[in-house]
Order: sequence, then C-alpha cells, then structure tokens
Amino acid sequence: MTQQQSVQQVVEQAMRYFDSGEFQQLLARRIACVTESQRQDRDQELDHYLRDEIAPQLTALGFTLHFFDNPQAANRPFLIATRIEDAALPTLLCYGHGDVVFGDDENWREGLSPWQLKEEGDRWYGRGSADNKGQHCVNLAALEQVFSARGGKLGFNCKILFEMGEEISSPGLAEICQQQQELLRADLFIASDGPRLNAVRPTLFLGSRGAVNFRLTINARDNAYHSGNWGGLLSNPGTQLANAIASLVNAQGVLQVEALKPDSLTEAVREILSDVEVGGMPGDPELAAHWGEPGLSPTERLYGWNTLEVLAYETGNLARPMNAIPGKATAVCQLRFVVGTDWQNLVQHVEAHLRQHGFDNVDVEFMRGSPATRLDPLNPLVAWALESLAISSGKKPALLPNLGGSLPNEVFSDILGLPTLWVPHSYPACGQHGVNEHMLKSIAREGLQIMTRLFWQLGEEGEQLIARHRAYQGGVK
Repeated sequence: MTQQQSVQQVVEQAMRYFDSGEFQQLLARRIACVTESQRQDRDQELDHYLRDEIAPQLTALGFTLHFFDNPQAANRPFLIATRIEDAALPTLLCYGHGDVVFGDDENWREGLSPWQLKEEGDRWYGRGSADNKGQHCVNLAALEQVFSARGGKLGFNCKILFEMGEEISSPGLAEICQQQQELLRADLFIASDGPRLNAVRPTLFLGSRGAVNFRLTINARDNAYHSGNWGGLLSNPGTQLANAIASLVNAQGVLQVEALKPDSLTEAVREILSDVEVGGMPGDPELAAHWGEPGLSPTERLYGWNTLEVLAYETGNLARPMNAIPGKATAVCQLRFVVGTDWQNLVQHVEAHLRQHGFDNVDVEFMRGSPATRLDPLNPLVAWALESLAISSGKKPALLPNLGGSLPNEVFSDILGLPTLWVPHSYPACGQHGVNEHMLKSIAREGLQIMTRLFWQLGEEGEQLIARHRAYQGGVK
C-alpha cells in the first residue's frame, strides 16, 4: 500500500465517522456542559468537562494525564496529557480550552438555547460550538482517526494542554508553562482557535496581534460647576480629553503616535497579504471607506499594521446630564499591534506625545497587555502545512502572518519556544462571544479532513520535517 493510498483511506474513514452523526452527538454532549468561566458558580462544571469529557477520550488514546490547579484562579484547572511513542520521534503540542463566555440565555433567538446543540441548515448552534469546543473536538477526532488507522499508534509523540480559563484572559497559563516546561517540551505546536479568513477558504495563521488596554484620565477638579455661571472660565475635561485622543488617532482612524507604529510590514509580508481579501462575505459588516492607515490595503491594515481604538468614554452623567461642567473625564483605549512594535513602553510614548501636543494634564495608566507573535512565514513548516491544507480541501488556503485578534500564543512561541501553526475551524460571522453562536457543519467536516491528513503526514514525514525546520532556524540565526 502506498503512502498516498494510506492517507486517502484514513481521510475517507474520518469522513464516514463524521457523516455517521457520532461527531455531532459528541459535540452536543459537550455543548450541554455549562462551562462559563466568568461565573463563580460553575466550578463543578469546569472540572467535570476536563475529567469526565476530555480525560476519557485521551486515556483511550494512550495519553498519561496530569491535572494541575490554577496558580492564579481557583477552580480553573489545567490538564497536560502526554503520549510518548518513541523518544526519537518528533513531539507535537496541541491546545484547547473548554471554558466559554456567559451563555446570555435570555437573548438568544427564539427556539435556540446556548446549552443545546441545534442544527439549522449548515449551522450548529450552541455556546462553545465555535469557541472552542467545536474546534478542539475536531482535532481530537482527527487524532482518533490516525490512531485507529495506524493500529494504536500516531507515528509521533503528542502532548495536549487544556485550560479552563481562556475566556477570563488565561490566568495561570504562562505560569504553568514556565513551571512545566519539561513536561511540555515539544518540537512544534498545532492548534485551532479563532476564525478562518472566511467561511469558504481554509486558513493557516502563524501568531496573533498583541493588545494593550490603557486608561486616559483628566481630573480637573473635585466637583462639577454650573455651565451658565462658570462656562468659558473653567476648563472642560471632557472637551480636553476628546482633543487629546484626537491627537493620538485622527478622525480617519489613523494612528498618530510614530513611536507606536510597527517596522514589520515588509515587502515579503505585503506579498503574502496580497493574496488575502477581507470582508465581503454574508454577515460581514461593510468596510468603512477611507478609514485607517493611508496607502495600505484593508488586509494590510488588519493583519500587518497597528490600530488605536477608543473602547469607552465617560464624562459627566450620560443617563442624567446636568447643566454643569464636569470635573473629570476618562477613556479606555486599546492598541492592537503586530510584531515590531515597542508596546512595552506604551505609557511613556503616549505621555510624550500628549505633552508634545500640549496635553500635560492627562494621566496615562497601563491596564493590561499581551505581546504580538508571528512565526517566520518562510519557515519550511509553513509551506508543509499549506500544501497539506490545499490537498485536503482542494482549495488554495489563506496564509495570515498573524490573526487580527489576540490569543495566548506567546506562551507557546516565547515561553516554550515552539513554532506555532494555527488552523481554525470557525469563521468571522460565527457569533462567538455573542448570542446565537454557531459552527458551520461544512467547516467542521472540512476541518476534520484537513486535520486528519495533517496529523497523518506528521507521522509519515515528521522527522525530516523537524530536521528542515531546525536547519532553517540555524541558518536564519
């Protein structure tokens, strides 16, 4: 039997499994687990998901299970599962999270519940169907198909990290990865989260943009004062802060702080992005004309550049406005950024820019942030994965240097030092974090096809592939 015949047989086996309805039944059971990590009364459900849903599936695949309490958030546990077939084989690290955001039960469309999987046409509705239960269920099913086809082997070593607090910003994840570096030691990382470019096109992304939230505040005085008696005599912090923000980002959404612009939008990255078009699909919002950095395409603005957004703004009492000059104004802003940005010195850069423009009365406070990451698109692992996706789907996959949003990818790329390949099984209009969240059945099926072939090929070609990766890394250093 040739390698091509073998891979075709295991993919066909995976499709029969999917079409039998077994995958849908598994996902339905897991959707019914009310794993809202933002609520403090879901501790038992979160533990149940790891121990009674994920653990038995991994045990059946010969994984050794290691459970860890969260060092930062009680009852948001971790599971590290390891399967070592041969120390000489390459080791894959996978990842998933079993927690979800608030169900928001009362606001779902009539006939839908966040905790009951319901099929309507190509859509499977349910909280976590897209983020992230549906996605990690696809990947675990693909491992099962390879394991079965190889008679109880994968052809590579495999480790899987599950967390139950991703939707509360992954507390403890970095600490666990630092503490358990030996247990998590691997050669490459493959996981699924976030959306594809669109519903039609399989996608590979290599990292994520970073994000920094920061607060701007002007405290002019302790009290508000009558606008008739004092207007024109007292400064208005609401007006001042609006103008201060306008000095940071202009009326067309263009970032004005030179020190916070990236240096990584190279010609090579622009060439990769020239093959990608954002928006224009059913359910997508209409893109704003003439918005964002001039001279860049919408794709380059989203995946190759930085944006500063105002997330919230408050001055006075919007619910009950009074005829008074407010004493205080506050805004929460966010910088989304790619690699090559000096984000760790954001406060100093913003303060210096504001002083330069005459706003020395604005307090700048760092709130939270996560770094940007990106695997070198020229790494041979990237070409290997793209070719596999293309063969599996019969389509040209989209390559994104990084996701437009943010993921905890830095723990895998920076702390564990792994090359990161993300193959998402969702799409932008899936409704994640909102009502009526859903997974497309067609994407789930194609995702299982893609991941089965990818894992099978890793078992066939893994040693040579990792050797090429290491040779490339040594060459670029």
